[in-house]
Amino acid sequence: MNLRQKILHKVVNLYPPFLGAGIKVRFNEKEQRAVVTLKLGFFNRNYVGTHYGGSLYSMCDPFYMILLIDRLGPGYIVWDRSASIVFKRPGTGTVKAEFFISDDRLREIRDEADRTGKSLPVFTVDVTDRENRVVATVEKHLSVRKKDGNAPPRSNP
Repeated sequence: MNLRQKILHKVVNLYPPFLGAGIKVRFNEKEQRAVVTLKLGFFNRNYVGTHYGGSLYSMCDPFYMILLIDRLGPGYIVWDRSASIVFKRPGTGTVKAEFFISDDRLREIRDEADRTGKSLPVFTVDVTDRENRVVATVEKHLSVRKKDGNAPPRSNP
């Protein structure tokens, strides 16, 4: 992990959208995992007193991209392509989402990008409450491309 990544992992909780929404991020570099929590509070409560959907999505937005950038290294370009969120039950109290990319999945993504010049992985994460009930499911579509000039020609995804 380079210095830029270490700094990001330390100051991410000061990022204004996370700070304002009450989102807390904990990176575990050893396990290559991110755990994100969100307490229900005045600034992230909706009209009916449950978690605002935008805050639930915000707590999930960048983490698969960040983990892939960190783990693939400087030879790859990683971008979000699209995302969706499905609300399953009202979120109250503290909710949590855990982000992890296995070594096997990382190898598949890297191999595909090396072979074809790109990979379009899809990741799914559940936002759960204290009783481990699913509050929302977020699906993230990413784009991974080889950075060097030796990659096969690009085509639109």
